[in-house]
Amino acid sequence: MIDLNADLGEGFGRWTLTDDEALLSVVSSANVACGFHAGDPSTMRRVCELAVARGVRIGAQVSYRDLAGFGRRAMDVPARELADEVAYQIGALEVFARAAGGAVAYVKPHGALYNRTVHDVEQAAAVVEGVRLAAGTGLPVLGLPGSRLLRAAGEAGMRAVPECFADRAYTAEGTLVPRSEPGAVLHEPGAVIAQALALAGAGAGRSLCLHGDTPGAAELAARVRAALEGAGIRIGAFA
Repeated sequence: MIDLNADLGEGFGRWTLTDDEALLSVVSSANVACGFHAGDPSTMRRVCELAVARGVRIGAQVSYRDLAGFGRRAMDVPARELADEVAYQIGALEVFARAAGGAVAYVKPHGALYNRTVHDVEQAAAVVEGVRLAAGTGLPVLGLPGSRLLRAAGEAGMRAVPECFADRAYTAEGTLVPRSEPGAVLHEPGAVIAQALALAGAGAGRSLCLHGDTPGAAELAARVRAALEGAGIRIGAFA
C-alpha cells in the first residue's frame, strides 16, 4: 500500500491554481498551503471541509514566507524565527481542520524549504522544532529519503515518513533536479505513470507526491491512481 498526496489550496483571494475538489477525489492525503507560499483563511477552511467530507488526511504544507515567489526562492531565515513560523502555519491550519471535524495529521515543507532541509542541518532542526512547538512529537514529518529533515524528526521522536515524486526528475544522488534545469518536472503522462509505478514497486517512499499546480494535475492523478491499483498497489493514507 502507498499513500498518494498532492499540494492543495494553492491560491490566494480571487486567484486559484489547484483543482482542489477534483484532486480530493483521487488522493489519500492533502498537503494544504498554510498562507506563507499560497493559501488564505477561506481557502484553508474550504479545503479542510472538502478533505474531511471525502476522508482525505489533512497535512500542513509549511513554507518560507514568500507569497510573491510561491515559496520557491532561496531564503535565509534565522532558526528560531523559522521554528516560530512553522508552528504558526500548523496552528492556523489546525483551527480550520478541527472546525471541519478533522485534524492536521502530518507536516510537509514546501518548495525551497523542502529542498533546503535535505542538506541543511540547522534549517531541518528548525522545522522539527516548529512542529514540536505546535504539536509535540505526535505529528509525522514528510520528506525526502535520507534527508536531514527526516533524520532530525526521527531523533526528536517523531515519525519520519519518506516521500517520492511521480512528476519530478531525480539526480544520481537521489535528490530532486532543480526546477531551474530543463526536464526537472515531468509533464508527459506516460513518463509520470511509469515513474510512479517504478517508485512504488521499488518501495522508494511511503508516500507518492503529485504536484497540484501542474497543468491537468487532477486528470493525471486519476490516471496514476488507476495505474497503481491496476498493478495491485493499494492506495491509503500513511497517517
